[in-house]
Amino acid sequence: MPRVKFDTYYKYDELTAILHRLAEDYPDLVNVSSYGKSHEGRDLWVATVTNFKTGPAEEKPAMLVDGNIHAPEVIASMVALRHLCDLVEGYGTDDDITRCLDTRAFYIIPRVNVDGAELALSDEPRFVRSSTRPYPFDEEPLDGLLAEDINGDGHIFTMRVPDTNGRWKKDPDDPRLMIERGPTEEGGDYFMLLPEGRIRNYDGVTVTPRHAKEGLDLNRNWPSYWKREHEQQGAGPFPLSEPETHAQASFISSHPNIITWIAGHSFTGVLLRAGYNEPDDKMPMTDEAHYKMVGEKGTELSGYPAISVYHDFRYGRETIAGTVGWGWDHLGIFLWSPEYWAPYRNAGVEPEHYGRWLARHDADDQRKMLAYSDKELDGIGFAPWKEFDHPELGPVEIGGWNLFRFLYNPPESQIEKETAPFSKWFTWQLLMSPRLALRSSKVEALAHDTHLIQVVVENTGYLPSYGSGKALELKAVRDLVAEITLPEGASLIQGELRSEHGQLEGRAGKPSITLGAFLSDKTDNRVKLEWIVKGASGHQVEITARHDKAGHVRTSLRCD
Repeated sequence: MPRVKFDTYYKYDELTAILHRLAEDYPDLVNVSSYGKSHEGRDLWVATVTNFKTGPAEEKPAMLVDGNIHAPEVIASMVALRHLCDLVEGYGTDDDITRCLDTRAFYIIPRVNVDGAELALSDEPRFVRSSTRPYPFDEEPLDGLLAEDINGDGHIFTMRVPDTNGRWKKDPDDPRLMIERGPTEEGGDYFMLLPEGRIRNYDGVTVTPRHAKEGLDLNRNWPSYWKREHEQQGAGPFPLSEPETHAQASFISSHPNIITWIAGHSFTGVLLRAGYNEPDDKMPMTDEAHYKMVGEKGTELSGYPAISVYHDFRYGRETIAGTVGWGWDHLGIFLWSPEYWAPYRNAGVEPEHYGRWLARHDADDQRKMLAYSDKELDGIGFAPWKEFDHPELGPVEIGGWNLFRFLYNPPESQIEKETAPFSKWFTWQLLMSPRLALRSSKVEALAHDTHLIQVVVENTGYLPSYGSGKALELKAVRDLVAEITLPEGASLIQGELRSEHGQLEGRAGKPSITLGAFLSDKTDNRVKLEWIVKGASGHQVEITARHDKAGHVRTSLRCD
């Protein structure tokens, strides 16, 4: 098929067609299925990507890559789609991708919140935080200002309204830009800045911007640290109350082979990692070291800083019932939330605290952003102010920052560049996963019609079979399971048809020096499985060793 173009943002039907076309053109690598329905009844698509000729995806270690749980953050869906395209195009030519898909699997959900994104991408756009379901009330607001496109240009910008007591003034260096009036400043031309929109039941004096009635935040609807509406806005009536979050949680819970989860957002240009609600000293030391190493690789490939949500990104002291918290705190899945695209970082602004930059930053930061838009993006980031006769406010100007195609997402001309670095990082991470392999096997005749069967299985991956120390701590991962299947008439003299054998370590978390017996290599990455079988002469016995996160290995042995 022709290469998917990364120069536009795809609506739901277009994205659906692309996913199914990829599955048709690469049937040995891609399967697309629905894992649930959205609030408005749209299918929620997941693409399973692996070499199906080497085994089913559920028998291999896996990574989940998703994006766009928040409605306007569509660049996250484009990164997930780009990863899918890079995988199928790179299989057979890129050694890492080929090895990864032969031995491991990706689950790719390009768009978690299909309804909200569709609203943001519509010809008459509206921006809601996440789901389109009315919450906490069904009623439309009776009064106040609701953001909408009122001048018919297909965008929602800002209204610049003259106000003698306004807190904004024109920047003397560039009058397009609005900067804050000084604390003691008087006697100038001042303005209110309001979202573009109409004012319902305007009393001629007061203007109150209203949130849309669709007040749900799907990234606050998860069980870990869930709180009621007055404590955590948009969290929903109860954890996983929404069809999108319930379907995704069910999918993840039924796929215990997921060892890493990439949950994509925008727009800060950072790689966020767990812990979400607890400091690093509560994290197993091996996990902290893993996050540091993976973060350094991500920074090397993308240029994005890798930071802790708890230490470097939280807006305040609140706890958040997000995907990162649930995936890490409940399941022990290594979890990253990349915040793709960073207009201010691209403009040379490096905040002291990433999570609080929106609330408070210097006017010079916006001057740099405006210069970046003018010089590098042909001015798309900032719309010139245009006069408009507002039905309620009278003469105003509409313009300012382009929320959708500059702040939340890159303009279309930058999608290709912005999505490019991440596939290598995702693939590199998954290649570190644990992986069971058969080290050796033998059948030894002990007596007439009695045989000793011995199989050695080892973890050839970098990470231990349990993945994270957090998963082990939570008892969220099952031990390695060994099974033997006997021919008819045969019986076991020693051993069990099914038995559990603990966890297998990997190469991670080992000392970087050996000091005799004190610090030395050991074979904790392998296990010897033995059975004594009677009555199987001349027949095959089937051996399976399986681990939820490290995959399956099988062998067939003949008792001669």
